[in-house]
Amino acid sequence: MSDTFVSSDVLQQDLFDRLSSMFGREVPLYAKSLAVNHACNKVVVNLLTQKFHGFNRNEEQLLRTGRERHGAIRIGREDEFRWITRYFACFGMEPHDFYDMTMLGEKSQPVIATAFRSRNHPENRIFASLLRPEYFGPKVSNRIHSALKDRQVISTNAQSIIEKCERDGGLQVEDGRSLVAEGSERIFRWTGNATCRSLYQDLCDMGYKIAADICCFPSHHLNHLTPNSLSIDLFSSAMKWRMGEMSEDSFAQQAFELLERLHARVDSDWLMLHFSDLSHAQMDSYEDMVVKRDSLLNHASALVESLRQKEFDFTSYSHNGYKDRTEGPDEDSQVLLRQDSYRALTESIAFVDEVPPYQSCHTARFGEIEQRFYATTSLGRDLYDKCLALSHKANCEGESNSNPFGSIPKKLNELIAEGLVFAEFEPNTDAVPSDEGLTGLSVQDLIERGLLLYRGQRYEDFLPFSAAGIFASNLDHYGTESSVEHRSPYRKDFFERIAGREFVSSAELYSSIHQNSLQSSLEYLGVAFGD
Repeated sequence: MSDTFVSSDVLQQDLFDRLSSMFGREVPLYAKSLAVNHACNKVVVNLLTQKFHGFNRNEEQLLRTGRERHGAIRIGREDEFRWITRYFACFGMEPHDFYDMTMLGEKSQPVIATAFRSRNHPENRIFASLLRPEYFGPKVSNRIHSALKDRQVISTNAQSIIEKCERDGGLQVEDGRSLVAEGSERIFRWTGNATCRSLYQDLCDMGYKIAADICCFPSHHLNHLTPNSLSIDLFSSAMKWRMGEMSEDSFAQQAFELLERLHARVDSDWLMLHFSDLSHAQMDSYEDMVVKRDSLLNHASALVESLRQKEFDFTSYSHNGYKDRTEGPDEDSQVLLRQDSYRALTESIAFVDEVPPYQSCHTARFGEIEQRFYATTSLGRDLYDKCLALSHKANCEGESNSNPFGSIPKKLNELIAEGLVFAEFEPNTDAVPSDEGLTGLSVQDLIERGLLLYRGQRYEDFLPFSAAGIFASNLDHYGTESSVEHRSPYRKDFFERIAGREFVSSAELYSSIHQNSLQSSLEYLGVAFGD
């Protein structure tokens, strides 16, 4: 790579920092929610520094932990999606996995999707959906095509920079800055301008609000931007309190109970999952302590005090409340991810193709929060899906005392032993290399003897059913079936042809890290791989 090229990782972080600032200006409640998340994360870290004597995070490290983000955009035309794929490639972000959102039963949406992220530095992600006009039948489909046909979201200047990056193999600083600015000032920016009011209204009336959000606006505006939480339940409770949906006393009690359960649950594996820079040697240097009840109460009280400030009074903000339940597994099951959000805001729009512009309102953009856990194997995913079905059944039948996720082991060593999650291994370099005494030992034996170290791989991708649940809750309905009677599922290769490149399989990526790290560790220990 030329010395004059700026790193794609640096460009990517610059882009997401600029998008966060942009979204904060567009949606003030988002900027405030970042401050709430920081306050909650800080209290969690303060608890962790007591529980793990020697552990600490400075303010910069804490901000970086909460800064990890993913966003979501929605795209109308196939050629637009190809350009977006090429745009993100300039930032080292590739499409990962294929999601057919049209085949989710009652949570179906008229889009197919993928997630753009880096393979090696996946902290920033964009979930990109592509509208499928044929989902609606020929009459509506033709109107959608007509509304989208003349739109140009990525400017000719941005296109020329993208082509230059592809030709030269990288971008110089000025071109990189220009491409970042194109993203925050044009491609992903919300303007409040709309067109095609009759189509917009018809799509909304038919239950296709997501399609209206895609085809009646001039950009691929950010639908949401999501920070990273160390305790999603603590954040959600705090937001409900400050949005006026919970009393201060109720929040104070919930905060204490959540911190108490967190204290009982966290261990070295949890710490290494949420702070990926920590090494096994660092973990060994920490002393695991018991935090007394009075200290837990003090942490909860400190959080209440910090959020009691006037700047966190969101009752005067225009909002539609907080989501009714968290998507994903329950609080104790550390697999995949959990998501929650405040519901989509009602924003003023103007249909600018009318004279005078017609003033109206639009409800689509919302504030999501997430907490990520361990990436599951196919066996683990099957177990999760079965538990999710039980959870859905319990919710439908009002069984509040059920335990649908009870069959998922709660500790990482159990999850690994049962082949439910992916790990990354390394040999204990303080151990004596193999002699005949290690012959015949299994991987689990090596782990139990302290010869083979491990950490769980964090899940860096998406859950279609959870994403659909977030969509549906924010759009006031849980999906709409296609109006076409007989329609086949979409295929990954179909979407790859549209994007102009193959999609990365996240499962294969997790598996390769698991297998390669295990093989190299066993070779170091002198144990034959596969024994």
